[in-house]
Amino acid sequence: MLILVPTRELVIQVVSIAKDLCKYRSLQTVGVYGGVNMKPQAAAVENGCDIIVATPGRLLDLILNGNLKTKSIKKLVIDEMDEMLTLGFRPQINQVLDLLPEKRQSLLFSATISPEVSTLLDLYFNGPVRVEAAPAGTPLENIEQKGYKVTNFHTKVNLLEWLLQEQESMSKVLVFAATKSIADQLFQEIEPRFPEQVGVLHSNKDQNYRLNTVNRFKDGQYRFIIATDLVARGIDIASVSHVVNFDVPEVKENYIHRIGRTGRADKNGQSIIFVTEKEEALLQDIEEFMQYSIPFADFPEEVKISQQLIPEEEPKVFVREVQIKLPKLDEAGPAFHPKKAKNAKTNIKISHKEKMMKKYGKKKTRGAKKK
Repeated sequence: MLILVPTRELVIQVVSIAKDLCKYRSLQTVGVYGGVNMKPQAAAVENGCDIIVATPGRLLDLILNGNLKTKSIKKLVIDEMDEMLTLGFRPQINQVLDLLPEKRQSLLFSATISPEVSTLLDLYFNGPVRVEAAPAGTPLENIEQKGYKVTNFHTKVNLLEWLLQEQESMSKVLVFAATKSIADQLFQEIEPRFPEQVGVLHSNKDQNYRLNTVNRFKDGQYRFIIATDLVARGIDIASVSHVVNFDVPEVKENYIHRIGRTGRADKNGQSIIFVTEKEEALLQDIEEFMQYSIPFADFPEEVKISQQLIPEEEPKVFVREVQIKLPKLDEAGPAFHPKKAKNAKTNIKISHKEKMMKKYGKKKTRGAKKK
């Protein structure tokens, strides 16, 4: 069995679950992913395995290097297909699918069936049966949603700090930021106020750091972690009490994935979203997608409204570039002046006879030669 997933964290998680499920069977499971030395992974694959869990890029490396033979693969599972296409894995996935045996069982899991996913299904799947757990955009009934209107980044920081201090029920919180830069800035602002209670997680962090952050959050050492949408897909962290959307996601489907990290396994969860004036259009798209209007709470009087802006929030001044048309210069001539007529010289060969005629006015002979 081959299982394709988009991230390293998800490889590790699926391998762990597969080993638990195969505890009393003689099935060997191997996980492979990029960002680490390939030699140990290649040796593990060549040693023999029954289930291989992989990210597309590293799997293709192993196949092209001859470490993995695809002819024996009988079952294929692709998880988070829409996210893998978003991350740019389509070329690798196409290459892998071209190398697999035609006779196989294939399963594909995707939060949304986009046109790209449909095209891939038509190319590589033979009459697939579609099973829909819930219509796309359907919010979970056991997740309570709430919003706050805010002005800028630093006001969001002040509001988040106030919520964490006032609400003890926020015991295991996922805070989603729009970009890696904003996640790092938020971590720098909030960490001194909650020392050793917060971690940050995004793709610029190395593998060990990311794994340690997730484990500390799972174990309860971290009260909350700040993350990008990398974590919105695939990582199963039990008993997340709250999801805070520090920024409104640009992709409306990502909002559903974010809040889906809480309220799992029939438990209740809460989702909070901070919305600035510039983000209201994105919020409207999300509400139309869900067919649900998120209720907004009054902004707490105790929270300071900051006037300080971060570089991403500063108004951009566009200076019109005026093209100055230079006057047309006269056509330039040679870099020297012609000589006067009297000074002009021409190479004309004059014979001695002509010279004498010009000087004496008559033919002049040299005289008789002396004997």
